[in-house]
Amino acid sequence: MTPRPESSGPSPEQPADRRHTEPPAPARKKAAAAAEKSAARKTPAKKKTAAAAKTAATAKATVQKAAAKKTAVTKAAGKSPAAKEAAGKTPATSKKAGRTPAAKRAPGGDTTTPAGSAAVPTASAGPAAPAGRKAAGTRGRDTSRTAAAPVPEEAVPPAPPEAEIAVSPAVDAGDRERLLHGTHHAPHSVLGAHPVPGGVAFRAFRPYARAVTVESGGVTVALHDDGDGFFSGLLPLREVPAYRLRVAYEGTELETEDAYRFLPTLGELDLHLLGEGRHEQLWTVLGAHPMTHQGVSGTRFSVWAPNALGVRVAGSFNFWDGTGFPMRSLGSSGVWELFVPGIGEGELYKFEITRPDGSKTLRADPMARRTEVPPATSSIVTSSRYEWGDAQWLERRAEVPAHRAPFSVYEVHLPSWRPGLTYRQLAEQLPAYVKDLGFTHVELMPVAEHPFGGSWGYQVTGFYAPTARLGAPDDFKYLVDALHRAGIGVIMDWVPAHFPRDEWALAEFDGRPLYEHADPLRAAHPDWGTLEFDFGRREVRNFLVANALYWCEEFHIDGLRVDAVASMLYLDYSREPGQWTPNEHGGRENLDAVAFLQEMNATVYRRVPGVVTIAEESTAWDGVTRATHHRGPSGFGGLGFGLKWNMGWMHDSLEYMSREPVHRAYHHGEMTFSMVYAYSENYVLPISHDEVVHGKRSLVSKMPGDWWRQRADLRAYLGFMWAHPGKQLLFMGQEFAQGAEWSEAHGPDWWLLDPHYGAEADHRGVRDLVRDLNTVYRATPALWQYDTEPAGFRWVTGDAADDNVLAFLRYDADGSPLLAVSHFAPVVRHDYRIGVPDDVPAWHEALNTDAARYGGGDVTHPDPVKPEPQGWHGLPASIRLTLPPLSTVWLRPA
Repeated sequence: MTPRPESSGPSPEQPADRRHTEPPAPARKKAAAAAEKSAARKTPAKKKTAAAAKTAATAKATVQKAAAKKTAVTKAAGKSPAAKEAAGKTPATSKKAGRTPAAKRAPGGDTTTPAGSAAVPTASAGPAAPAGRKAAGTRGRDTSRTAAAPVPEEAVPPAPPEAEIAVSPAVDAGDRERLLHGTHHAPHSVLGAHPVPGGVAFRAFRPYARAVTVESGGVTVALHDDGDGFFSGLLPLREVPAYRLRVAYEGTELETEDAYRFLPTLGELDLHLLGEGRHEQLWTVLGAHPMTHQGVSGTRFSVWAPNALGVRVAGSFNFWDGTGFPMRSLGSSGVWELFVPGIGEGELYKFEITRPDGSKTLRADPMARRTEVPPATSSIVTSSRYEWGDAQWLERRAEVPAHRAPFSVYEVHLPSWRPGLTYRQLAEQLPAYVKDLGFTHVELMPVAEHPFGGSWGYQVTGFYAPTARLGAPDDFKYLVDALHRAGIGVIMDWVPAHFPRDEWALAEFDGRPLYEHADPLRAAHPDWGTLEFDFGRREVRNFLVANALYWCEEFHIDGLRVDAVASMLYLDYSREPGQWTPNEHGGRENLDAVAFLQEMNATVYRRVPGVVTIAEESTAWDGVTRATHHRGPSGFGGLGFGLKWNMGWMHDSLEYMSREPVHRAYHHGEMTFSMVYAYSENYVLPISHDEVVHGKRSLVSKMPGDWWRQRADLRAYLGFMWAHPGKQLLFMGQEFAQGAEWSEAHGPDWWLLDPHYGAEADHRGVRDLVRDLNTVYRATPALWQYDTEPAGFRWVTGDAADDNVLAFLRYDADGSPLLAVSHFAPVVRHDYRIGVPDDVPAWHEALNTDAARYGGGDVTHPDPVKPEPQGWHGLPASIRLTLPPLSTVWLRPA
């Protein structure tokens, strides 16, 4: 893992989406009206059903009876001091009890109670539910969360005695204060419609509105303006009817659903699994999800913020003013939820969180499945409609495990492979290019959203969102699908070790350490200026395990290469004494991280057949690719990975190749030492992006000598690498001997392959070699079938240091061999004797890196080579070869 710069993106003090900052109050009034009007257009009004018509008739009759009894009400109110006092406390009543104006006939036949007199149904005006009694049909549930069906006329009970006292429908001072300051845990218990003594109380919180009217079955009742955006009224109903709100702003009026009449969208099982940290499809319950709830279209917003005093949704649909959109807390789960009707795909949003100290922070959604293009930072409401066409690939990929199959990987940084191309445009070029070169897989450097392009994706802020730089999530699916249909697997770099400190993202998300460890020494990553995840917290483990599943299940990813595993495993990683605390056993192992990696691997392999996980782990940790239930000498179970990057082989072999040939004899062991531990893990041999940046030079430029020798060394090295036990990985640009280091700003130097360029043949020759290496490799089981078993390898000569020669045999399951001979000296060696088995009548040259078509000197063996009965190198027979300079030769039985 390459050290990353500390900064990652634009200044968090001024998020990119602050172009949506709150306008002055008059502008906000117009903005809110326009936003709600837009939302209302997305939610068509319901047609009147027969039940609704009956409700309308009932409501009309009730209001008319209330008007007819006006005189009696006045007398009763005057005789009863309690009633008189209650009437005086009801802000929606007229100033003089008993002088409420009669209902007016609205255009179209609707009965409308004027705003300011919505409390006509007081204690003596219409049916009232007895105090403490639940509305019929609720079966003991909290009626504050119930949107009751319309009530038929025959079900309306007789009016209660006129002396019964009604309660004030207005929001009380405490709730009002919490709603205004964004610290209310249960806004649905206050806002919306609720049965109360005297009828049903309607309460709305619509900042900047001039009037709010309740509409139900053709009856409209204006709510009283209680100030600060609060409106309330009392209707003489037994149960909560189906209703909508008509909200008037300056210059406009709209009709909309009430967000606070809906039941929670998350069930008990979801909340239980969330609390246990075992929700394996976490992305289906948290985040923003367009849906139909209780027959109404809208979007459910939900977020985990257990330390928050309150959470509100702000976005483009409310002009970034979340005041009127408080979310409810779903108990001990720490989850906040709100269903917003009329909101659909494409809306921008964030969560406005009130911290424990009362301050506020505006945060992107940790579970956002789509984001704005950086440097903008908002989350986007989205849903997928992609139809996959890779069923055959998915059925076939689990037939053979990765460590026993051909596995040759082309590593790609998508934004710079062909700069400027989108996911869909890449899908037209990348699969064809990779297939032509014969690679079995591509490995994509991180595609999850990240603010700073210079991090190459390794500082992630949107763990559930493909980067918007190249298109939408469905566009990325299109690319994966295209690769699968071309017969190419897709591996993705995954970064669960750390995350950046941007104040709009995960760092102290709800005002306290949440995703990061509470101990600052454990939280701060010493190398990259980032924060480490708290792997000991079950909700954080759930977030990451579900994220691994998300990419595999939703995007059909075939493998996850897990970045920076070593930094996760050790408490003292890059820390000096005194900067870390030992574990409970006094050791340096991060037991929480070990448990997390084991859980992640076990869960992925259980749920997604055919997927492989790969560890970038640079130490000698025991059992990286051992099963989690098998304990090793260290006492730990295996980590459960399928493959591990062989960083030791990479460092040793590149060190050897960078030396002048005259000095290589003294470092011969650097090329042979890897076989001492070759079967301790299931290995990948990586020549990755990290080896061709930051002054390390490109692969061909690491080689000594002039241009001819550099290319010859590179070709010989690639031949040695493809024959060595283990899978192969090569970073883009190295397949055609790019001379310059890779830069994410402009990508590979494709111009080197332009036929008009003078040295084009030199670069094309190396690319042709890579194609042929992959072709012969895939057709030769001896090169991959027993990669992880000693029976698949035998040294012929590993000690010919003075000759700079390495020779070995590879075997497949049937015992069929391939002989690989590498010669790393710049001279021709004639009649060089190599020991071979005596059961092969002749050997045929399958590949020679010195061939003229690759740019070599063409010292080849066109005819079969017959063995002689003279034993050599401990084998019963031998052959004599002319070894080309700086070359690798492969021979198979003729």
